[in-house]
This record gives sequence, C-alpha cells and structure tokens, in this order.
Amino acid sequence: MKAIMVVGTTSHAGKSLITAALCRILARKGFRVAPFKGQNMALNSYVTANGGEIGYAQAVQAWAAGIPPWVEMNPILLKPQGDMTSQVILKGRVVGRCGAAEYYEQFFEAGWQAIEDSLRRLGEEFDFLVCEGAGSPAEINLKHRDLTNMRVAKHLNAPTILVADIERGGVFAHIVGTLDLLDADERSLIKGIVINKFRGQRSLLQSGIEWLEARTGIPVIGVIPWLDQSFPAEDSLSLLDRGTTDSKKSDLTIGVVRLPRISNFTDFDPLEAEPSVNVKYLHPKQALGHPDAVILPGSKTTIADLIVLHKTGMADEIQNYVAAGGTVLGICGGYQMLGKILADPEGIEGHEGRYRGLGLLPLKTVIAGQKIARQRSVTSNFPQEGLPVAGYEIHQGRTRLIEAEGGIQALFDDSNLGVVDDSHSVWGTYLHGIFDNGPWRRAWLNRLRQQRGLKSLPTGVANYREQRELMLDQLADAIAPHLDLKAVLPQ
Repeated sequence: MKAIMVVGTTSHAGKSLITAALCRILARKGFRVAPFKGQNMALNSYVTANGGEIGYAQAVQAWAAGIPPWVEMNPILLKPQGDMTSQVILKGRVVGRCGAAEYYEQFFEAGWQAIEDSLRRLGEEFDFLVCEGAGSPAEINLKHRDLTNMRVAKHLNAPTILVADIERGGVFAHIVGTLDLLDADERSLIKGIVINKFRGQRSLLQSGIEWLEARTGIPVIGVIPWLDQSFPAEDSLSLLDRGTTDSKKSDLTIGVVRLPRISNFTDFDPLEAEPSVNVKYLHPKQALGHPDAVILPGSKTTIADLIVLHKTGMADEIQNYVAAGGTVLGICGGYQMLGKILADPEGIEGHEGRYRGLGLLPLKTVIAGQKIARQRSVTSNFPQEGLPVAGYEIHQGRTRLIEAEGGIQALFDDSNLGVVDDSHSVWGTYLHGIFDNGPWRRAWLNRLRQQRGLKSLPTGVANYREQRELMLDQLADAIAPHLDLKAVLPQ
C-alpha cells in the first residue's frame, strides 16, 4: 500500500492543512488518493452518505482528493463531553462513552482492528493514502497506546513528514526534540521535515536549515509561508484565532455564542466567507450587544451549555434581544435550547432531569439513546419557498411541538427538521451545513438586510462547495511550489 504519513511536533502545527494540500496535489498527479486519520478527537464532524460520523477535517481532505468521504477515512472519532469523558464512535457508529483510562482498556484492541480493517479497505480502492497523525508522536506517556501516529506509519512502512509550526517559536528545538524522542525504527521513517507558517524571506532561515539537516540527517523538504486562508478546524481551540471583535467592515454583524462545548462550528465558514458579513464569536459572559442576528450553535452536551447560558445571564440577554425585535437562529443543540423544556430522563448527557429552555419556541426536546446521523435533502418553506436545501443531522434529541401551542411554521417540507415563529424572528433547525446552501443563505441574509434598509444581495449564487473547491485549489497552488516531495513519493 502506497502511503505518506504526516505527523507534527505539536498540535495545530498544520497537519490537517498539509494533508489536504497533499491530497489535492497527488490527485492532480493522477493518483487515486484518499486521506486517513486513525483516531481523531474533535467536535466538528460530518455524516457520510451511509450515515457514518467522521471528523469534518477528513471530509474536507476527501473533497480535496476529489472523492466522497468514507467512514474508513476516520475509523475512530472521540467527541469530548466536557466531564472528562468522550463519546466513542467506531467506524461511524456510537459504541459507548467513557474516560481516557477506560477507553484504552475497553477499546484499544477493537480500535486497532478498526484501523487495520479500514486501511485494508482503502488500500483495495485507492492508489495512495495520505495519513494524518494527531498531536505529537513523541508523547512518552502515551506512546504505548498510540493508535494514530507512528504505529500507523510502521504498519504501512510509510515515508513520514514531520511538520513544525515556526509561528510558536522554538521550531528547531521542537524538531530535534521530537526526533530524539522517537524510537530508532520510528525515526528511520521520517524522510522529510516541513517548517510551516513562516513569515519572511527563506534566505533568513537558510543557516538554520543547513544546521538542522546536518544535525538530523533529514532533509527540510518544505518551508511553507504563512497562508492567510481559513481551513476547517478540528476543535474549538481554533476559535481563539477567530473573530471576537468586529474584524472587518461589513453591512451585517452576526453573533455566534461560543458555547463551552460548541460543536460543528464549521457551519459558519460560509458566513465568514460572505464579504458583507462579520461573524463575531461571543463568550457567554460577554455582553450580547446589538448584532443583526444571534446564532446558537451545536453543542456536544446541550443541557450543560444551556445551564451556562442561564448562570451567566446570556439566556436573559437573548430573550430580551428577541423581545426587542432581534433575530435568533438555533442549530441542532442551539435549536433544542430555544424550546421550553429539555429532558434527559436517562442521563445520557450526564445531566439527568428536566431543564428550562429559553422559551422562545413552543417545543420540548427529550434526549434519546439512539443518535440520528444522516444526510438530508429538503425543500424550504422560508425565508423563500421552494429552495433546495441539503445538509446533515447529528443529534440525540427528539423535538416535538408542545400540544395546544402554535405560533410556528415548518421551515422545510419535513417539519421535523426545523421551525420558524410567525414573526420570523426565531429560527431553529437540526440541519448542519444549512449555510452551505448559497441561495438559502442569501435569502436569510436578505431578510436581515431589509431590516437595516440595505439592498438585497443576489440569491442566484453557487453553493459553498464550489467556493470550497476554489479554496482547496488555492491551498494546493500556494503550498506546492514550497514542497519537494521526491523524498516521500515512490520513484
């Protein structure tokens, strides 16, 4: 099986981005290529065509390779729940919830079997794999239970690229230290070093590169410049780099509440790509202010995050904002919070009992044991009738209208996917990826623009996937000239 492994000296060194670029570069060379990440810990996830759940970054990498995402591209997905436990998803399906120690006792062998099975299946279908590691391969306390980094590289005998982030400082120490902590058979697989996020002229770095190559005997095969380009992130740490203030001049400001256990915030990438929109992430303790709309995003543990909104006063602020004529949209967990009651009778989220929602929609949600994960294609009723809308569901709640109460209308031709109130001020949906649909996104934004007396934007625009394709091309174009792959590609 032909493969390249990409590992990093640290988390957020740029492994996912380099992996996506390699997938596009190799696909252009005529390889039928697929991405792979054995084990991923992330709250941004995607649902494949067969209803399996994988990390969203692996879905993007699959699109970079020009193929649909498969569950085999990420056979183990861990979704942290904020209580020192994670939901365990094996080959796309939920198999349990446990802490770190219990996970390795219960799922290590099954996890490695899933990895081997997935690699075998991918190897039968594709010419080449680009495999991504997680964190650092030199975590001494974790190496004995590695399911992601050099264990995969050794299994495939894969030439491995070590990526280091120069933006953090100490890049040479990170590289040398990582190499020194690898076992001899692991180190022998490292065929190239990539220094990522470099600002400045490469000539200024040359003496350090020469020292590093002489010290390690491994060539520096790339110095990647700082790229002013967003890439779908795996976890909420990346939100630290996203807007918390008015970051650009725009017609509209949309506030996204940064819930402590926020998930699937890749939903907002299409909004961030709109030139006329400023997306501002708001901590629950911040003042809400006066944005043109507020979005409550998905959450891995909806009830726990709802409690935070009540304790910080953000719940009251949102209610007052709507009463004053503001617009609120809830997606998935955010949709559940907009109702009157959330109940978790079995303690599935760790908070058994009934809880008061924001009371903005006459809905009751009950957390159920079986997760719904599936792709959906529906037709909109609002804000414009007849628009095709595609997305995906990932939720464990079952939401229904409270009897004898009305005042809401179905958002789509499937009423189970969302509602809007009669004033079109409160919107709620289970559909992730809703803003990927260009005409629907523009129609929703135009309602906000009309409230501001602004001219409507054209709605005959392409869906975000076409913009994402352009971004992936631009990513490959930006990285390819700075990357020499001779050391890692088969001759």
